[in-house]
Amino acid sequence: MTTQQTQVESPAGAGSGGRGVVAALLLAAFGASLAQTVVVAALPSLQGDLGTSSTGVAWVLTSFMLASAIAVPIAGRLGDARGYRRVLVGCLVSFAVGALVAALGTHAGSLGVLITGRVLQGVAGGVFPLAMGIVRTSVAPARIPRVVAVLSAMFGVGGAAGMVIAGPLVEAFGTESLSWLTVVLAAAALAGVRFLPTGKGAAGGRMDLAGAAVLSGALVCLLLGISEGNTWGWKSAGILSLFVGAVVLLAVFAAVELRSADPLVDLRLLKVRAFAAANLIAFIVGAAMFGSITLIPRFVETPEASGYGFTLSAAGAGLVMLPVGVFTLIASPLSGRLTERFGPRMPLCVGAACAAVAFIWLAAAHDSVWDFYLAGVLVGTGYGLAFAALGNLVVGSVEPRHTGVAVGVNTIVRTVGGALGAQIASALLVASPSPRIPALPDESGYTRGFVLFGLVAAAALVATLALPRRATAYTRPEAADA
Repeated sequence: MTTQQTQVESPAGAGSGGRGVVAALLLAAFGASLAQTVVVAALPSLQGDLGTSSTGVAWVLTSFMLASAIAVPIAGRLGDARGYRRVLVGCLVSFAVGALVAALGTHAGSLGVLITGRVLQGVAGGVFPLAMGIVRTSVAPARIPRVVAVLSAMFGVGGAAGMVIAGPLVEAFGTESLSWLTVVLAAAALAGVRFLPTGKGAAGGRMDLAGAAVLSGALVCLLLGISEGNTWGWKSAGILSLFVGAVVLLAVFAAVELRSADPLVDLRLLKVRAFAAANLIAFIVGAAMFGSITLIPRFVETPEASGYGFTLSAAGAGLVMLPVGVFTLIASPLSGRLTERFGPRMPLCVGAACAAVAFIWLAAAHDSVWDFYLAGVLVGTGYGLAFAALGNLVVGSVEPRHTGVAVGVNTIVRTVGGALGAQIASALLVASPSPRIPALPDESGYTRGFVLFGLVAAAALVATLALPRRATAYTRPEAADA
């Protein structure tokens, strides 16, 4: 091990890699991922409470996503350079303040204040690369695969939990309760910081402000273009300009990074075969996951008078999503064990296959709510295996000093894939109006969507062929590429 690799964070409080460390990181990751999706089912209620349009209320979700995408690479690089704990504390403080501002904005009926709070909350996206960095540098090597697996699964578990709990909370306590829930989670995560190790980062160097600014602009253009494509029109001048701007800014970013002595993202990491393949797979899996969580709740909430659907409330739709979160959590430790024994390719393949089977099943059989419960078991198992294996693959394909930025890049790619998947799902429904109730999508739109995302999940299965035959965890990049 090199001297550069050994300059990692030193343990404090509960000790290196103790249960307190893992519990604190899991709580922070759960809160950050739940905060993103908890408003999804409540958007119609928020629209009424705030007296705004559907386009306006959509910014409650879009603002969080944009802030998170910007925060992730910056937080990861700062953690690598300055120490993961101190940057994590900053992200959690922003999370807590944002949750409070969002609650006050909802109470006052102010969309602007609510969006401001959601932007501050979105900084919590930086929790994921920072948590992985802490695990990589403070948990005993033998435990790392399983801890990384469960931590990676929190992305899906928290997201599903947000979908499940939103409906009952809104029905019982109103939309303001969603923000107060995230206040509680943020406060609990901050309380757990005392268990985390302290110390300086291993990478060192200065913050690449130019690179951060250019990448932020590129991500805003890209994600805004994707999220507003259905509203503005995919061929509109505004959307095309955003996509052109994203391409130009990404090219500028690459030029800036290649000339920087301390780049925000070391682009040489993309030459590592395992890391590059992990990002491709994360993009595909993210698209399939968010496409599915866009289609399923809307289908089950559709009135039966349309000829399909089950007329479920938001709370009922949340319960349909419950198996996804539960089985994601159950499958993630299994993925860690499989990765230890066989490498990440096997759980990735099994996970992608489970998701593909679930969607094709729903395309063929969706006449009973039990079809969705059973499909949710497969989807949750698939994503639990896949996300956990991806986390181990990314962490294991780079040196410890690059952990934060590597996980940050992978998180961004997954976010972009998820945003695209959700918008494709929405576009399919818009393009298929029901002949019975024109305001609702036709059943065929959902069927095509399930088929499409089944094929997307199958594409992830094919993409695993790009992985090294025996990509093992926690090797140097040169070894991972062998």
